[in-house]
Amino acid sequence: MIDPSQLLRPEPTFNDKPIQAYRDYTIDDTDPIKERVRRTYYEMHTKMTVDLAKEKREKWLKFNHFKATVKEALIRLNEVVDESDPDLDLPNIVHAFQTAERIRQDHPNDDWFHLIGLIHDLGKVMALYGEPQWCVVGDTFAVGCKWADAIVYGPESFKDNPDTYNPKYNTPHGMYKPHCGLDNLMISWSHDEYLYQFLKHNKSTLPEKGLVMIRYHSFYPWHSGGEYRQLTNEKDEETLKYVTEFNKYDLYTKSEKIPDIEALWPYYEKLIEKYIPGVCEW
Repeated sequence: MIDPSQLLRPEPTFNDKPIQAYRDYTIDDTDPIKERVRRTYYEMHTKMTVDLAKEKREKWLKFNHFKATVKEALIRLNEVVDESDPDLDLPNIVHAFQTAERIRQDHPNDDWFHLIGLIHDLGKVMALYGEPQWCVVGDTFAVGCKWADAIVYGPESFKDNPDTYNPKYNTPHGMYKPHCGLDNLMISWSHDEYLYQFLKHNKSTLPEKGLVMIRYHSFYPWHSGGEYRQLTNEKDEETLKYVTEFNKYDLYTKSEKIPDIEALWPYYEKLIEKYIPGVCEW
């Protein structure tokens, strides 16, 4: 399963990749990675409507698709390469350990944070159970209101989305009340919301600040683009601090060396047992 988000190789060429070189979504139909990324996002932006977002929640939040431990699901991430990522052409489990180990280095006493780094993309297992990648990976955005300018490829990429022309949805507030808060927004369906709800359903004991890191880490138009401030509230400013702290590890660990995953498993198995043990419902 090839993922469009991939310049993120471990070769020496990328070792000193400057921050401004990440998340390069310029269109170049001669570059196969950029073209794959563009196709993924355009399909997402054409098909992700309010109705579809509701439909996917109805489908996946029954948690009746398979049963597995968190470790078993993480191992399955070896089969997923994110088609929306212009910075990485490696299996997701490699990025998972890269992220976790950098967090562990900077926050040695926050073991819950290490585990958040490891599992943050685990919702992408949906791609192994029939869900197309455009409905699993990539940046998220609010549906039911005007498309934000900071969304990747811009509002023009939504020209074939029927919600673009629906007066209930195409104003700055759309179907929401002013300052209703992030928790009351319907975000485009993706691995973020699925994993957040999975952890709630399976009674994880991870702290709430870790859960919101997962829930909103792909919500780039909000946490990095400054959008949706007409809809957010005071609580969301605190959430933004947590998500921003996590995001620097999610984004800028991708060109580092590949970690020794087998050697690291014993440590992370203990964290899984502590915070989300046993066989879970997915």
